[in-house]
Amino acid sequence: MNDYKNFIGLGVAGNFALHLEQAGESVDFKDIVTEDPNGPKGMFPFYIPNRKGQLGVHPISHDTILLPPQECNVQPEPEVAIICDFTYDERGNVTEIIPKFFGAYNDCSLRIEGASKISHKKNWGVASKGLSPTLIPIDRFEKGGVMDSYRIASFLRREEMLMRYGEDVELTGYSFFYRKLIDWMKNQINSQVDFGPLEPIQSYLKEANNPPQAIISIGATRYTHFGETNFLQGGDEVIVVVYDNNTYCMNSILSKANKGELMDQVGISALIQKVQRA
Repeated sequence: MNDYKNFIGLGVAGNFALHLEQAGESVDFKDIVTEDPNGPKGMFPFYIPNRKGQLGVHPISHDTILLPPQECNVQPEPEVAIICDFTYDERGNVTEIIPKFFGAYNDCSLRIEGASKISHKKNWGVASKGLSPTLIPIDRFEKGGVMDSYRIASFLRREEMLMRYGEDVELTGYSFFYRKLIDWMKNQINSQVDFGPLEPIQSYLKEANNPPQAIISIGATRYTHFGETNFLQGGDEVIVVVYDNNTYCMNSILSKANKGELMDQVGISALIQKVQRA
C-alpha cells in the first residue's frame, strides 16, 4: 500500500443511521450541534503524510489487521472509501473534492472509553486500516452514475465459520451522498474547529503542504447482531465487499465469500484481511 503514503486519510463520522449508537460512540458527540440532525457529525483524520506522532504512521493494509499490543476491544467498520483529488485556493481552503475511484474499506477501530478525539481510536500503527486492492473508477459522483447500483456487505470468518458482520445495504443509503456529501465535506474541512472529539482538519492539511489527493472513508454501515456483539480475535478473517447489484445478489456474494472467490471479479471490490496479534 505504499502508493497511498502521500494521500491524506480522512473519515466521516455518523453518516449511516444508528451506527454510532451500535458502536457506543453517540455519547462522544453529545455536544456537537449539526444543521441536519440526521447528517454526519464531523470528520476525523486517520493519516497525515509526514506528520510526527501516531497520525503520521501509515496504517493501510490490503490483507492484514494487526491488533494493538494492549488488551482492548477492536471492531471492524465496513465502509466505502473514495479516492479523491483536492483543489485549493490561495488561502488553503479546499475548493473542490473530485472523487476518482471507490472501493471496500475497513475503518477498524478501538472501542475504548475516554478517548478525547476520534482519531485516537483509529490509527494505532501499521495495518490498523484496510483498503481493497481493487478500486472501481467513478464515472460521475451523482445520481445516474456507476455507484447507484452498488451495495456493501461484510463478513467475519472464525474457525471456518463465516458469519455476516455488517448489514447488506445500498451505497445510496448513506445519509449524505453525492453532491450533498461533497459540499458538506468541503465546508467541514474548511471550518471544523478543535472541539470535543473533532480536530481542525484544515490546519492539518496546511501542515502537510495541502496534499492533492485523499482517501476518504464516508461512514460505517450498521452491524448485524453478531457484528455488534463480537470483536476481533487473532486468526479471524475480515471480509468487506462492495458489489454491483445489477450483476450479483447477496446469496451469490455469500457463496463467493465462502469459496474464497471474491478477488479479481468484475463488479466487485473486495477487502480480505487476516487478523494477527502484534
